[in-house]
Amino acid sequence: MEQLDDIDRKILRELRRDGRLSNTKLAEAVGLSTTPCWNRVRAMEERGVIEGYTALLSQQALGLPDIVIIEVTLDRHDDDMLHKFGLALAELPEVMEAYLLTGEYDYLIKVAVAGTAGYEEFLRRKLYKLPGIRHSRSTFVLRCLKRAHSVEP
Repeated sequence: MEQLDDIDRKILRELRRDGRLSNTKLAEAVGLSTTPCWNRVRAMEERGVIEGYTALLSQQALGLPDIVIIEVTLDRHDDDMLHKFGLALAELPEVMEAYLLTGEYDYLIKVAVAGTAGYEEFLRRKLYKLPGIRHSRSTFVLRCLKRAHSVEP
């Protein structure tokens, strides 16, 4: 993969702050004319440096203001079980992030819920219906100290 130069990194920082920035404003912010700026953005999209653009939604406005971090251990670790569990987990709309781990737990899952009642409903009606769960441990998030959707280039 090609290395990013300082101008590419400036472009990425600006887009990270505002993905809806027009090419004209972006070019101005990084000190390029519009065509070279557009060409650089397009090249980074094609190389996969820029994976996509998205809107950030308010959990509060959507009625899911609370975050719970759930650690899950499966009863088996064969490829079939991991595959089925991963697919089923990805289908749950409350799941914001899910990671397959090393260590004591198999998965770390970040879930958006509406308080303890919403969390209990998620557990009983969704998570515990997934195949292969042996054990889980949950922690409610009190406050978010940092939230980033990508690394700073």
